[in-house]
Amino acid sequence: MKKILVVDDEKHIRMLYEKEFTEEGYAVRATGDPDEAAAYCSQENVDLVILDIKLTDKDGGLELLRKIKQHHKALPVILSTAYPHYQYDFASWVADAYVVKSGNLADLKEKVKEILPPFP
Repeated sequence: MKKILVVDDEKHIRMLYEKEFTEEGYAVRATGDPDEAAAYCSQENVDLVILDIKLTDKDGGLELLRKIKQHHKALPVILSTAYPHYQYDFASWVADAYVVKSGNLADLKEKVKEILPPFP
């Protein structure tokens, strides 16, 4: 089973993504702590990270993205944020995809399937 790590400081978003992607056939781990997320990436074979840009501090997600890509270059990361202007921030360009959060998860699910098709 492919593993997705969800990193978001909003508990309800973590719970929603965990439920939805588990139903899609993925093993999902969710956290709001950037340090825990970095440690998990180093200790587990994560297949994809869904990362919020705005974590506990203003740009904590971009800093975590930098750390992930520095240590795990091939690990795909999807930035999922409510702030569309970050897609023009050079720091976000190392992500594999950029999705603006909405009540409809269709765009996010489509990006996940493009990057990480589920097992049949």
